[in-house]
Amino acid sequence: MHVIGTVGLPGSGKGEAATVAREAGIPVVTMGDVVRQETADRGLDPSKDHGAVAQALRDENGPTAIAERSLPMIRDRLEAHETVLVDGIRSEAEVDVFEDAFGEAFTLLSIEAPFELRAERLTARGRDASEADGGESLEARDERELGWGMGEAMDRADAVVENTDSLEHFHERVREILETGPEATVTRE
Repeated sequence: MHVIGTVGLPGSGKGEAATVAREAGIPVVTMGDVVRQETADRGLDPSKDHGAVAQALRDENGPTAIAERSLPMIRDRLEAHETVLVDGIRSEAEVDVFEDAFGEAFTLLSIEAPFELRAERLTARGRDASEADGGESLEARDERELGWGMGEAMDRADAVVENTDSLEHFHERVREILETGPEATVTRE
């Protein structure tokens, strides 16, 4: 059994790491899906209210609410697969949940890229809504997520991939980590 969690600011490449995992036949549990489902259940617009609902879940149920809601999905996938990737850890408290649940079988991977590069990527994907159209700026998203303890979670990573080179190079690095397993010792490039 091996559970790999990814942490990183918006636009860093967490979704691309999940794509690599899926291509390798590794199931992915996306913590954002928990928030999207809750947003829909509340009758709100996931494209505009995602951040507010994520905050509300944490306010209403504590900082580990989303991680705890993800555990049954992870365990379900582990019944049929040796490895599961958890996409989108946002805080040190969430890291604690996964370490408590999976112990030595949990590896935290921090995916990092500079602000300017992340902004370019999000703009190219049409994902960085401006404050003028009711969305959040990248600065506001970073501030909110860092406020949840993402920086501390990133500091606790077992492995770091600096996603500043080509997409192909990034995919190669992620594949390497997925193939090496929990014994891998990967540090900042």
